[in-house]
Amino acid sequence: MRVLVTGLGTFWGSRIAQTLERRHDVDLVVGVDTHAPRVPLRRTEFVHADASYAILRRVVRATQVDTVLHTHLEVDSTRVSGRRLHEVNVIGTMNLLAAATAEGSAVEKVVLKTSTLVYGSNFDDPYFFRETTRRTHPPTTPVERSLLEVDALVDDFAEDHPEVAVTSLRFANVLGDDVSTVFSRMLRMPVVPEVFGYDPRLQFVHEDDVTRALAHATTHDARGTYNVAGPGVITWGEACRAVARRRLALPPVFTGPARVPLRLLRVIDIPPEVLSILRYGRGVDTSAFVATGFEYTHTTPSTVDAFARARRLERVVGTPPAYEYERDVEEFFRSSRAVVHPEG
Repeated sequence: MRVLVTGLGTFWGSRIAQTLERRHDVDLVVGVDTHAPRVPLRRTEFVHADASYAILRRVVRATQVDTVLHTHLEVDSTRVSGRRLHEVNVIGTMNLLAAATAEGSAVEKVVLKTSTLVYGSNFDDPYFFRETTRRTHPPTTPVERSLLEVDALVDDFAEDHPEVAVTSLRFANVLGDDVSTVFSRMLRMPVVPEVFGYDPRLQFVHEDDVTRALAHATTHDARGTYNVAGPGVITWGEACRAVARRRLALPPVFTGPARVPLRLLRVIDIPPEVLSILRYGRGVDTSAFVATGFEYTHTTPSTVDAFARARRLERVVGTPPAYEYERDVEEFFRSSRAVVHPEG
């Protein structure tokens, strides 16, 4: 396989590139992004690109990749503006799909990493969303609108180009030792926010299962759209108790304005789509992806338990410094004759 990874400089792009490098059936990994990778990579080639990925057509044609793994979708609206959400998610995906079927392209498979945010979170939602279930209310936030636009683009592309195997993975809320998400940041706070009178049921997926799911979709024939979430559910109250955190109740009315002081004081920025989840929760059916042969290493409750154990260890030994990518240092480890490699 020859694989192109978009968003190589993101947490997920770097992680999946590391995973693919270890596979003997992957001959080439090429990554594109607006900034350099976050982790050491040995075999992956890095190409600098702009946010819209306008260079993708040239990269796809020049490298003759047969698989494109699109991890560069923004799902955390606290990190970027609404305008950039549209540029990265919608325009970037349009350019990627155009490159995949341009003259001279050898692409046979496209894998997309997206989010269960496409379903929304409302009072009259079904107990579990299947992949074919439509959301009950129109989207009200920029990130949800952009992800639904991406969904439509990918569906049209799959219908128009049956010769390309298209897989779309909708991931639930992610927790793990290394990844930073809105939920992980909330659960790290001394006092965790909740909406008064609500204790929603939630699903989480462990960061390791996210990488494993992306690798599974990349190396297996799994056309279609799939939900990815750890089996089982947990309430927000149970999650807070697992990490031994007290809770701060936000008022059930005017909840949006009540979060503003937390953002202004730089305690935490809780986006509207997450406030809806803290009120109504969300559950998704994951049986379709399991039927493709994927096996989870963590359930939803065990994902929260693993996160809680890591937080307790952090309080004892502290947080290790984050790795900072330096090209010259990595070139030394990759090619210097002074470095002894285990394989030879």
